[in-house]
Amino acid sequence: MLLALVLALTGVGLLAVYSASFAVGWNDFGNPNYFILRQALSAAAGLGLLALFAWLPYRWLRRFSPLIMLLSLITLFVVLLPHIGVRSNGANRWIALGPLPPLEPSEFAKLAMVIYIAAWLAAKGEELKQVSLGVAPFVMMVGLVGGLILAEPDMGTTIVITLTTMAMFFIAGAALRHVSTLVASGVAGGVLLVLLEGYRSQRWEAFLDAEKYPSGAGYHILQLLIALGSGGLRGVGLGASRQKLFYVPGAHTDGIFAIIGEEAGFIGALLVLLLFAALIWRGFRAGFKAPDEFSRLLAIGVTCWIGLQTVINIGGITRSIPMTGIPLPFLSYGGSALIATLAASGVLLNISRYARAAAAPEPRLEPPPIASMARGPQPPAHGQQPMFRRGRSRRRRHEYERGRT
Repeated sequence: MLLALVLALTGVGLLAVYSASFAVGWNDFGNPNYFILRQALSAAAGLGLLALFAWLPYRWLRRFSPLIMLLSLITLFVVLLPHIGVRSNGANRWIALGPLPPLEPSEFAKLAMVIYIAAWLAAKGEELKQVSLGVAPFVMMVGLVGGLILAEPDMGTTIVITLTTMAMFFIAGAALRHVSTLVASGVAGGVLLVLLEGYRSQRWEAFLDAEKYPSGAGYHILQLLIALGSGGLRGVGLGASRQKLFYVPGAHTDGIFAIIGEEAGFIGALLVLLLFAALIWRGFRAGFKAPDEFSRLLAIGVTCWIGLQTVINIGGITRSIPMTGIPLPFLSYGGSALIATLAASGVLLNISRYARAAAAPEPRLEPPPIASMARGPQPPAHGQQPMFRRGRSRRRRHEYERGRT
């Protein structure tokens, strides 16, 4: 079921990206298939990694978790260097790879962080409840990765990584008072970051009173809500969205759920939400049935990452929470995000497979037929060695005959 849900969401995402992007592709690049071809290439690469991680024993991830984390930190640092990192819309988030689409290291940092934190937490045990051995190292690791991503800047990804690792820290057995203190500190730090940056405070103002700034800070959220409302119950039809025609900024990226709601209506949007809910349920189920502590934390971390990112994206589009500008897993355009999410889904499939093997019932030993019980032990067939040779202990032979009866 996990594999079917992942493939279904990936297929829906490809259809949605093509519908939401062909007008932008024609206008900006003279090719209506520009974005869908790149997304399909990323989907193929992601499915290849999904197959690899589903086949590779997950214990190897624990063994190489320090190396994976080191490579992620290097890429997060390199992307900030001039002439190496690609700057777009005021942010340094991508690394150019020649003719290939640029990669976004922060998306792969989510998977690297989940793997490393799961291995670290599984090795700590009761030491997690100590400030010096548990809380302080955890804060330093999360703060290092979050600081590098904030320098790009990318507050949405930082929030996802922080909340995911906090959930893993709590489930691993950390003291509740320590978790509460970290949550309070994170909220205070988030409020401070919002106040320090102008565009973040504008998003907050648009969340509180978008109608006051219909052509300014509130334009984006108002157009998203118009798209959702225009769909009605059944939608205007696939490919027939009007809001994607340069009304909704980033219609094929962060705002793709609004285009799905416009074209497929409330019913289609609800089906997409049900697919995500089923995927999250199966992910948690695989985690709670995992054979060891590392795989349990790893599966729960991946599931929290996908679930939190889904809630934050859809919550921003529906004006339930302030917008943060992060992609919707499997659906939004973005090669790095799709590849990283499909690779993480392969990890989930791997753990689910081991969990099923560990939960398999023991084979039942059928009793011998009544006729053979009445006849007693039979002599061995021609060419077969007898169970007990002459001269063996009478006690062992007696135990054998008693077991047969």
